[in-house]
Amino acid sequence: MGNFQLKLVLLLFTVCAALSTLSTAQDFKCSAQTAARCQALVGYLPPNKTTISEIQSLFTVKNLRSILGANNFPPGTPRNFSVPAQKPIKVPIHCICSNGTGVSDKVPVYTVKKDDGLDFIARTIFGQLLKYQKIVEANNISNPDLIQIGQNLTIPLPCSCDDVDNAKVVHYAHVVEEGSSFALIAQKFGTDRDTLMKLNGIHDDSKLIAGEPLDVPLKACNSSIRADSFDNYLRVANGTYTFTANSCVKCQCDATNNWTLQCEPSQFQPSSPNSRWKTCPSMLCGDSESLSIGNTTTSNNCNRTTCEYAGYNNLSILTTLNSLSTCPSKFKLSSHPLFCLNALQIYVLIVSLHWNTILSLQVHWLFI
Repeated sequence: MGNFQLKLVLLLFTVCAALSTLSTAQDFKCSAQTAARCQALVGYLPPNKTTISEIQSLFTVKNLRSILGANNFPPGTPRNFSVPAQKPIKVPIHCICSNGTGVSDKVPVYTVKKDDGLDFIARTIFGQLLKYQKIVEANNISNPDLIQIGQNLTIPLPCSCDDVDNAKVVHYAHVVEEGSSFALIAQKFGTDRDTLMKLNGIHDDSKLIAGEPLDVPLKACNSSIRADSFDNYLRVANGTYTFTANSCVKCQCDATNNWTLQCEPSQFQPSSPNSRWKTCPSMLCGDSESLSIGNTTTSNNCNRTTCEYAGYNNLSILTTLNSLSTCPSKFKLSSHPLFCLNALQIYVLIVSLHWNTILSLQVHWLFI
């Protein structure tokens, strides 16, 4: 093989390896069962100043409150709330797992505009959350240079539904910043360096590429939601809130509450167009006439019973009672080891004093 041919082969090998890297660089592992679904988050970096409403439209998010809750903005934040350029905004997406990877479930859908190109759409419009090759693959585009104005494109954003170290998490697609490191990212999002590296299959900081999405696991609160509930996939990350049960219930996660999901009536009317509910169903627990979701009663000053959210179905909102006792443990003092030891010591002391007294009296009588 001549020198020119050898160089050509090496060049082709390099190009193929590069293309392979581009096509797999942003795959998030998702080993959950086939067609598993969950809620995930992506970190959007708007190229220009924008509004919450425009971000909602771009990512095809049905309810504005979903974005507000993901960023812990007040529920009353207006639609025209301004977002500066390059300020990261967490956007909730529905994730579906297939063939070992996770992607957003048929959303967002982007309509091609004049002068758009696939690379521009991926890199600029969607803030580097994916490469244009992913758009080509998801939409079966035969020629990436030929897209039409008005053409609707499915944007397959990276996500996952897997547990991490046997813990429930919300997977967050974080676009790596210039000069960042695994340690800095881990510290920022409350995880650890080794977990990040293992999850993303990267072994050192030199392989961390600025502008690439990284799978960051955000720890989620534990909940009482049942497996047969319509929202059994619901996971809420620390420092965020969400609305569920057709917007009738608000749930928030705060690590200071022992990593337990706190839910309460939202005070909103049902918002889903597919819902049979005209008003929100009862949220009372069992036969109680006053104990509803989020309420707690206390008896004996130490027994606490809380009405917790357990999910919903077509007909009702599901609830469950959770009891917690903070009463001091009851035990028989006479059976306690320390008490037995003390009692024995006291007995020996009394007997000893008794004999000392008798001996003293005997000695005293001898000298009389």
